[in-house]
Amino acid sequence: MNRDEPPSEPRPPLETLIGRALRLRCPRCGRGKLFLGWFRMPERCSECRLKYERAPGYFLGSTYINYGLTAGFLTTAYFVLHFGMGLSNRQLTWPLTAFCIAFPLAAFRYARALWLALDCHFDQSILADES
Repeated sequence: MNRDEPPSEPRPPLETLIGRALRLRCPRCGRGKLFLGWFRMPERCSECRLKYERAPGYFLGSTYINYGLTAGFLTTAYFVLHFGMGLSNRQLTWPLTAFCIAFPLAAFRYARALWLALDCHFDQSILADES
């Protein structure tokens, strides 16, 4: 497909792309699974053949999403637990440390899915690319 031609199908709205990301589905078709296991992604969508990893290191940006979510939740939890409930820093050390280890692992897939969805939203050529 020529890069100057508009895609044959309209670009899904951002809400649709984010919804697909939260369901861990392909941003183009919404049917293909983004993950084969907890951490393993297929090279392409099983339904529409969209290539997920555009280049080596493509998903590095998802670490920023994961870090931002972790830092946001950690900061909120600290302020609520320390200032709202009166727990000491000593009491919060281990639970918040455990959170900093467990949450990024649990959010890994969603951070990648959101990164892919946002990239598809801002770079329309990804959804139209057939390669």
